[in-house]
Amino acid sequence: QVQLVESGGGLVQAGDSLRLSCAASGRTFTAYAMGWFRQAPGKEREFVAAITWTSGNTYYADSVKGRFTISRDNAKNTVYLQMNSLKPEDTAVYTCAARIRAINVVDVFIPGKYDYWGQGTQVTVSS
Repeated sequence: QVQLVESGGGLVQAGDSLRLSCAASGRTFTAYAMGWFRQAPGKEREFVAAITWTSGNTYYADSVKGRFTISRDNAKNTVYLQMNSLKPEDTAVYTCAARIRAINVVDVFIPGKYDYWGQGTQVTVSS
């Protein structure tokens, strides 16, 4: 089993920054990719960003490209999401996920392709 624990959420004003962390634990952790997803009230879960664990290739939703940066620290089994220039529409519960085995690049955007999920952390951006 793999456990994912997010931290770093909070209440900020538009234009501020936040950094989310997702720490992985449990058995010897190896993953093909880690992703961040978010879900706002009344909306479906949507892809935010993903990173492949070994090569560090990154992928972003168009809505966050240029503002958010995903990174990982393999030694700490931790993935980060640096969020800059936050907007009220970024308000959501942010959840990290892990995909253990290799998948096609197009599949990193799909929540159903991930094996493990964290509990989520709330990000609220006021205008």
